[in-house]
Amino acid sequence: MDRELEEAKRLAGRIARSTGSPRFYAEKKKEVEASRRLFRSSPFVRECLDLVSEREGGIGHGIGHSRKVAIDAGAITLVEYAPFQQRSEVRRMVLLAHVAGVLHDIRRLEEDHARVSAGEAALLLTRFDLAEREIAAITGAIRNHEAFRPAEILADPLAQFLSDALYDADKFRWGPDNFTEMLWDMVEYRKASLDALLKRFLKGMEGITRIRETFRTQTGRIYGPDFIDRGIEIGMKFYTAMLELKS
Repeated sequence: MDRELEEAKRLAGRIARSTGSPRFYAEKKKEVEASRRLFRSSPFVRECLDLVSEREGGIGHGIGHSRKVAIDAGAITLVEYAPFQQRSEVRRMVLLAHVAGVLHDIRRLEEDHARVSAGEAALLLTRFDLAEREIAAITGAIRNHEAFRPAEILADPLAQFLSDALYDADKFRWGPDNFTEMLWDMVEYRKASLDALLKRFLKGMEGITRIRETFRTQTGRIYGPDFIDRGIEIGMKFYTAMLELKS
């Protein structure tokens, strides 16, 4: 990344820090931290991370994106699923959420990447000790995570919940993370210039705004708009500041 883009990235980071962290991380801190502990302690998850890392050069978002999606999907699961199930079942569901999060973008740069990533995940998961129902739930969630496409209604309630949790955790990233991490991963991968970024910036902001009303779980509908509103605030402040610097 060239010097001009590095300076722009630092500016976006400063603006993001001044905007504050999304409410989800304060109000659901216990669930987020529990999900993070389970994520870090799972040998299964580590194996999946290794599989993704082998392909990281072609992902476009970076492995950090997949980690965050996985941990937040696990946290959503703990918020919504834990009160109604036995502890062992909850831990298993969190594991499935983590695996879906880690693998959801494994073929990120392919056309129809959600479907192609689901197919890749289905092949990879056959080597692990998973029931057919669990593999179907993970791959169904991955197929359904793309924005602005009709979601497949899944007959299995477990699969449907996992699908909704993965989608919402992925779209949480369209808030502040979009301007501190995801945007710059894509810029670096595509070797884009700052001028090219700014030329397309407002079009991208329209897409972020459209995400606001698409969250699927109860937790996502409560906290998702806050992520998006913070992202919009960061994005517009950044865009205004960059135009001023270039004028």
